[in-house]
Amino acid sequence: MSSTSRRRVIAIAALLAAAPTLAACGAGFDANTNIPYAPTEAGVHMVGDGADRDYGHNGVKIAQAFILGPDSGGQIAAGGSAPLYLSLVNTNTTADALTAIVPDSGQADSVRIPGAFQLSPNTLAKSTGTTVEGLKQTLLGGESVKLTLRFKNAGDVIMSVPVIPRSREFATLPPAPNAQPPAADTTTTEATTTDTATTEATGTETGTGTEATHGH
Repeated sequence: MSSTSRRRVIAIAALLAAAPTLAACGAGFDANTNIPYAPTEAGVHMVGDGADRDYGHNGVKIAQAFILGPDSGGQIAAGGSAPLYLSLVNTNTTADALTAIVPDSGQADSVRIPGAFQLSPNTLAKSTGTTVEGLKQTLLGGESVKLTLRFKNAGDVIMSVPVIPRSREFATLPPAPNAQPPAADTTTTEATTTDTATTEATGTETGTGTEATHGH
């Protein structure tokens, strides 16, 4: 057998050996894509079971939902407000509208939606200037707030919306108006002050001792 024929046989054998593996990868990929994507950070309402499971409610899909918390290490005190960010898609053939957002009464007083929030068919809509008002607890980041989104046609959608710290990819967003920055680290300052005071005291004592010696 020539070297060319030998190489061809080896290549065919390798392809046949890899075929089951390639088929398994394809099956796994198909299995993953058969499950509709649902953003886990927003706790989006899920409907259906198995392969028919989908996210959304009556044609309205919520692609993203989060409350912007304070900078890492900071806080938004109880009684304050926090920005709410929403991205929604209306997959129906007719327009819809987000008419109100009602928070859990034990977590906040209200949600302010400036202006009309219209949802045109098959168009991504994002909230602007929406805020959760009258927080009942201090927010540090990592909590969740239960909200009921009320749509004109789609009805109510109840969600547990996460509070995301203002860091990393969220660091460029405007901070909450009353967010308190992280507490300053006073350890270094205190240590420096103590060292300075000790040095000054030592210098004073040394100078006094020298003067006393010269006096004698």
